[in-house]
Amino acid sequence: MFLASASLLTGCGLLPGGDDREEVTLWLMKGSATAGFVERFTKEFEKEHPSLSLKVEIQEWGGITGKVDKALKSDDHDTAPDVIEVGNTQVAQYVDGGGLVDLTLESMRDLGMDDWLPGLADPGRFGGSQYGIPWYAANRVVIYNKDVFAEAGVSKPPKTRDQWLADTARINDSGNQGIYLAGQDWYTLSGFIWDEGGDLAKESGNIWEGTLDTPAALRGMDFYRQLQELGNGPKDADEENPPQAEVFAKGDVGQIITVPGAAQTIVEENPALKGKLGFFPVPGKTAAKPGAVFTGGSDLVVREKTDNRAGAVELIKALAGEEWQIDLAKTMNYVPNKTTLAEAVSGDEGSAAMAEGAAHGRATPNSPRWAAVEGDNPIKAYMTQVLTGTDPEAAAEAASKRITKTLDLRTR
Repeated sequence: MFLASASLLTGCGLLPGGDDREEVTLWLMKGSATAGFVERFTKEFEKEHPSLSLKVEIQEWGGITGKVDKALKSDDHDTAPDVIEVGNTQVAQYVDGGGLVDLTLESMRDLGMDDWLPGLADPGRFGGSQYGIPWYAANRVVIYNKDVFAEAGVSKPPKTRDQWLADTARINDSGNQGIYLAGQDWYTLSGFIWDEGGDLAKESGNIWEGTLDTPAALRGMDFYRQLQELGNGPKDADEENPPQAEVFAKGDVGQIITVPGAAQTIVEENPALKGKLGFFPVPGKTAAKPGAVFTGGSDLVVREKTDNRAGAVELIKALAGEEWQIDLAKTMNYVPNKTTLAEAVSGDEGSAAMAEGAAHGRATPNSPRWAAVEGDNPIKAYMTQVLTGTDPEAAAEAASKRITKTLDLRTR
């Protein structure tokens, strides 16, 4: 595992520090920030906090859950981290296992929690307390081929679901694929379900139940079905099989639903598409606001057994504060953690579309066992069944029962 830490960098004279400083260790995930960002941040943080020395260690996503669980239980202050970057949907399972600091007071007093993106803030909250502090967000937008749209006479991106269906059908009838949408893209389905007022699962009295069979969720699935039919996406595979960016790069697809960063892959696959890609938020039911989207990203948590809680809190305040949020967003093409900072990425079309959608983003059900649902995902199978002709209500009821059984905490 590669370690990018202040202790390694100080030998090159890049970062300040000293023996009289108290060390704070931060675990960041690989790919979340550039080495340049880490160096800039560390230098400035130590300058503004003369009593602290920052050590940054880069972790791999593979196997990270077990490693974090072990760290939260560790009494070894020399090797265990003080602050950890975790996936926004992972917070609940770590809280359930014990070992995180309740940061509700700091969130209210110092961190401006009222402006946080809901898709980062909500999954960081458990049992009424805030454990995860939003750090950055990324979500899906629509990437479209401007030439393909123009050939079909579609002059501008749609603002509503109805217009989206009409425009996509028009493109599909023109000889190109209206949209490439794989049959098992359940994150995209989630947004359509949320727009209808439904959810994947709901909690009542500490009991979680799958809710794909509710009328609202069924409406969301029906919209997905209508959209998916306007292209040649496989009904029995997800967006990575084959990678949808590679399919889009062939030049005969009107649009795909993905993160803006996929545009780079598309142009690398087909340089002729450079300058021909556009971006717009996933349309909503009305033009008043875009559709709901799944918000991915990371939260920052503090290990309960830290021997430097004050330093850990200062570190989080800096990372989650306006200056470094703007720096990170511009460096990595992320969405900042607050709706009030969206203007910082307005100069980039893809990031701007992502930020517009993120303001209405959501996260997966905040159950400590949701990861187990994703591990053997009944939602994917349900989607394929509906798209291949199975009765939607029957398929949804069966999938909901599987979700309920998996989320039942009494079966652990």
